[in-house]
Amino acid sequence: MKQFLRIALISEHASPLAVAGGVDAGGQNVYVDQVARCLAEAGHQVDVLTRRDARGLPAVSKPHPGVRVLHVRAGPARFVPKEALLAHMPQFRQECERLLQQGPLPDIVHANFFMSGLVAHQLRQALDIPYVVTFHALGLVRRMHQAQADAFPDERIDIERMLACEADAVIAECPQDEDDLALLYGAPASRVRRVPCGFDAQEFGPMDRRLARTRLGLDPDEFVILQLGRMVPRKGVDNVIRALSWLPRGMRARLLVVGGDSPEPDERLTPEIARLRQVARECGVADQVTFVGHRRRHQLRPYYAAANVFATTPWYEPFGITPLEAMACAIPVVASAVGGLKHTVMDGATGCLVPAHEPQALAHALAYLHDHPQVAAAMGRAGLHRARSLFTWERVSELLQGVYQEVITARQDAAGLPIPVPAWPQAQPASVMAL
Repeated sequence: MKQFLRIALISEHASPLAVAGGVDAGGQNVYVDQVARCLAEAGHQVDVLTRRDARGLPAVSKPHPGVRVLHVRAGPARFVPKEALLAHMPQFRQECERLLQQGPLPDIVHANFFMSGLVAHQLRQALDIPYVVTFHALGLVRRMHQAQADAFPDERIDIERMLACEADAVIAECPQDEDDLALLYGAPASRVRRVPCGFDAQEFGPMDRRLARTRLGLDPDEFVILQLGRMVPRKGVDNVIRALSWLPRGMRARLLVVGGDSPEPDERLTPEIARLRQVARECGVADQVTFVGHRRRHQLRPYYAAANVFATTPWYEPFGITPLEAMACAIPVVASAVGGLKHTVMDGATGCLVPAHEPQALAHALAYLHDHPQVAAAMGRAGLHRARSLFTWERVSELLQGVYQEVITARQDAAGLPIPVPAWPQAQPASVMAL
């Protein structure tokens, strides 16, 4: 008989309700939202605990059937950069403990990011709830690539090392993540389980390119390169812009840049846009770059479908969800050979892998796909098959459920406890419902 679980997802800075593409809104927000939805669809009861980051937010939101988002008081009710949130984690932990104690305790906690992992570790000590942690990014890896630009406190590294060795299970999202956890943090292989990120097959799929371009008002004959995601320097959008200047003369190329902190490309709200526009002017390609602003998830499919190729060349990438979404729309991907991209993008089969900081190499790959449209189409079809076979959120959810059950069973066996099969709760405690 299947065991239905009460699951608490903790994600201190990345709310599942946030619009992806902003400074602190990206893959982790999507991950938490989609994992919560799929777990609930599988019959589990899911609570997401995230920091209240704006005034007027309800104490409880219900974005999907079976999913509740609890906005936890910790620090000011406004945006605070995640680099400055560690000081607010004691209050966050206290509020999480208070909220969890008002109802039946969860069977397991799934922490997302190192600060949520610290909270989950303390909750295990206080309430005896097992936990797993997905880091989404590792501090030592970040420092290798960002050096002095990394503004996280030094305590991050010590916290991650402790969690890597003491969590009931650590979720690695790709082979590179597994290697980094073992080599940099000493994570025991017995505690590490690989579960990738995914894409929503209901949102992303192939679509007629001309129809998509008509809908978006794009030239039907240009070679369209899409860059979509968070607007921060490490994403390497400047590298894609510089690549335009290396393309062959006469090649009509258009770069669409989707992302930012507003629906329109506002330099005041998204300073990175101002920097990138300056790069485009310096490279003499300003007339080939179109900044779109952010778009909600249900609006993204036509942008993928309108593109000839999806280009993403970050300095480093723990996993990278947007390439999966492009593959799900049958679009070839040109990506930097870093992190999770080396796992999701199969070089020469579903796209091309290039060095992260070499715009000339990127331009060569883009020109090749422009000159060989049949190869590009075959890569798109192969990417679609790979995405659907390995990377749906439903599959991710199934793998996570397996990890949860393994952790719960191991702790019950160690304690000599019988394994319960709880029924779906018929009602929530009034104290929790009144939050």
